[in-house]
Amino acid sequence: MFVPVAGFALLRGEPRYYQRQHDDGRTIDRGFCLDCGTPLFARLSRFPELIGIRAGTLDDPSWFKPQFDFWTASAQPWDFMNPDLQKFERQRG
Repeated sequence: MFVPVAGFALLRGEPRYYQRQHDDGRTIDRGFCLDCGTPLFARLSRFPELIGIRAGTLDDPSWFKPQFDFWTASAQPWDFMNPDLQKFERQRG
């Protein structure tokens, strides 16, 4: 899920970020927990005002309601996707 950077605050700890550069020069920084290695965040150069948070890492992820499915072109046949959600074969935007 993506939220505005301006409204995001990390309450404790500091993730380690690793950067990957795409062929077109855009970058993605992925943040991981220093203690256990769990993926936590993503920052995309294309959308600097947003930060992506893995919903499963929230203290209470039950309130999160997906609005669409993306990267469906590489979805596995066993992966259930809600048929009522809009689909994007690749990244949105």
